Amino acid sequence: MVQKILMICLGNICRSPIAEVVMAETLKKANVQNVVVDSAAIGPWHVGNRADPRAISTLQQHGLQCTHIVRQIRKEDFSEFDYIFGMDEDNMKELNRLKPSKAKAELLLLGDFGLEKKNRIIEDPYYERGAEGFETAYQQCVVACAAFMKERLQK
Repeated sequence: MVQKILMICLGNICRSPIAEVVMAETLKKANVQNVVVDSAAIGPWHVGNRADPRAISTLQQHGLQCTHIVRQIRKEDFSEFDYIFGMDEDNMKELNRLKPSKAKAELLLLGDFGLEKKNRIIEDPYYERGAEGFETAYQQCVVACAAFMKERLQK
């Protein structure tokens, strides 16, 4: 049985593409198979574009590639995916609002896995000038994705 994970942030150009690539790499390194990972945006602003160059650069600095093309979350995603992760409380509020009543997806805050309560929000680095916030988001995703995998996917 294939499980499906969807990472969500506001525009799908910073945090969620980083989380998507990190989760896929985490699963690959642990030889966890039959899991599909994707990411999407809450809003339509960047649909059809690639991730922010700073997100791509941060991943490349860690030997990872990001080929994701931005898409917006769809109603079907709530039935097709097993887990949908938001990066912050605003993402979670919007996901809960959008979720159809008969959806199968479990909505989770990514930072609730492995991160201390005070650091569980993966802040949006979009408006920062440098790459520091992207590295912070990457490091948070590394910890959270590994913790989620160990808790929910490894048997």
